[in-house]
Amino acid sequence: MIKNSILSILLLLLLLSVQNAIASDPEKKTINKDFTVELPKIIIGDIPSEITLHLKDESHLNKDSVLVKINGSDVWVQPELNQLKVPFVFKGKDAFMVSISEQTQKINYTAIPLWMSILPPLIAILIALVFKEVFSALFVGLFSGTLIIFGYQDISFFSAFFKAIFAISDTYIIQSLADTGHISIIVFSMLIGAMVNLITQNGGMQGVVNKLSRFANSSRSGQFVTWLLGVLIFFDDYANTLVVGNTMRPVTDKLKISREKLAYIVDSTAAPVASIAMITTWIGIELSYIQSATVQINIDESPYSIFLNSLPTRFYPFFTIFFILMIVILKKDFGPMYNAEKRAKSETKFSEVNKHSNDEVDSMEISPEIPTRWYNAGIPVMVVIFGTFAGLIYTGWNENIWANSSISLGTKLSHIIGASDSYLALLWSSISAVLVAASLSIGQRILSLNKTIDALIKGFKTMLTAILILILAWSLADITKDLHTADFISKILIATEVPPQFLSTFTFILSALIAFSTGSSWGTMAILYPLILPASWALCHSAGMSDIQSMNIFYITVSAILAGSVLGDHCSPISDTTILSSLASSCNHIEHVRTQLPYALTVGAVAIIFGLLPASYGISSWILIPLGFISLFLIVKFIGRR
Repeated sequence: MIKNSILSILLLLLLLSVQNAIASDPEKKTINKDFTVELPKIIIGDIPSEITLHLKDESHLNKDSVLVKINGSDVWVQPELNQLKVPFVFKGKDAFMVSISEQTQKINYTAIPLWMSILPPLIAILIALVFKEVFSALFVGLFSGTLIIFGYQDISFFSAFFKAIFAISDTYIIQSLADTGHISIIVFSMLIGAMVNLITQNGGMQGVVNKLSRFANSSRSGQFVTWLLGVLIFFDDYANTLVVGNTMRPVTDKLKISREKLAYIVDSTAAPVASIAMITTWIGIELSYIQSATVQINIDESPYSIFLNSLPTRFYPFFTIFFILMIVILKKDFGPMYNAEKRAKSETKFSEVNKHSNDEVDSMEISPEIPTRWYNAGIPVMVVIFGTFAGLIYTGWNENIWANSSISLGTKLSHIIGASDSYLALLWSSISAVLVAASLSIGQRILSLNKTIDALIKGFKTMLTAILILILAWSLADITKDLHTADFISKILIATEVPPQFLSTFTFILSALIAFSTGSSWGTMAILYPLILPASWALCHSAGMSDIQSMNIFYITVSAILAGSVLGDHCSPISDTTILSSLASSCNHIEHVRTQLPYALTVGAVAIIFGLLPASYGISSWILIPLGFISLFLIVKFIGRR
């Protein structure tokens, strides 16, 4: 009853908001003999945008600039390919007058209120958490976004309704699949799924389980080995998630460790480790974001130097890695995770406890006649790990950096991997691993060619559910981008006057909210680095701080953006890394989010109280990191239950 009421209220709010917009149809393009006016396809209120004027009068094309009057204001615009791009900010339901020479046009428009941009991700997240079903949640979130867009464009609600449904597939799903990075992740995931099924069918995975069981012979040691693997595969979060989750799942199942706990350890080591290690696929994109901000404020320090100076204050990643270790060592849990672990360790058969898991994965059974040789799985997994690393070196290779004797080996590797193409490296390593696994299976006559191909195809099928979720999540992220959801959240929080010492905490929370709403940590960094870093520099100087004090706040703010985006990513049910963690662990996705959320928020609170706030007042990280570790130890010890 409560669930139905929540859904009804959300849909009613959406329908009323859209219906109010359909009273009049905005003029998208008005024809005139000298020029035509074209408005953006999606008009968002209070966001800097552009009006495109298509010139027909050739006399304007030879000029360096053309005078355009917008609502009486003069704007000089340089022609580009018979077009004039005129900056404009749309507000509500209104009209504007545009003039070139003697020609004047009046254009009516209805802008989508910026606050409505939060509805699609909010609806998706609430439905996912309340109904514990992610497909319908993402679809309704997508539909609410497209309905908002078309509701402010069309005359009739009937037309807007059907266009909104069709746009889900013909615009946003196709758009998400057109992204080469997204396709790379899909192919990589399918190849990993194929490899995992093959090394299961050829007995290699059972051999690995038998070997690891010597070290992982209890719940504690099993979780510790999982944590250790998560820390060791530091160079890429996607590779980390899929390799560790798939490798350790049979081991943790045998030790009656819940799939929720496995998914948590996998998810909460992948991004945190990748975000603090100096040789990762994150480096290049982060340095480019930092550089885009430093150019605006004329800081002489290099982006890499700023990155290094910000490392000690990345409290959330450090604290998360330590928190998992304390959970493992003390054998204590709290919140929904405690209940999940209790169910897994009960007398109920583990397969029944995890009946929500992927049936395709759970059905991977091998014949007793198949030999269980660990290297039939170990070699392909090593090919993925070292192949990815080699691919990163190859695609990012720079002879000038490598020949530079003034920088250390670690710095050289960091620069090279930072400039690499991680998608190519992942694709090369995964296809190599599949070929190696197939060669081992056929070469030792463990499986015939037909059975090998059949195992690979079944492995592809195991990834279908997660791939569908990923596609829907990417589509929803595209809608939040079109509706400027991040700008809405940023405007609300930036409007609050924040003292320089509170800026890092404010930025951390803002970053977490945006990553939670959009499901993208990299997208959050892309938005906030050029937005917040220049603002932090200006805010510090306006408060009378010296350059040294301002740089300290600047470094902490750099850390806060990244750390907050990782926190939001951990909490969001529409995050691709969260989805991949559920996939690799064969854990129900919503249960993974529900059990991980209290842990992530606990560490986030400690990162603020014992990290960001005191660090902004000048307290050294050498004091704060141990203090945070002690706090997390006490929380687990006295709040957690065995």
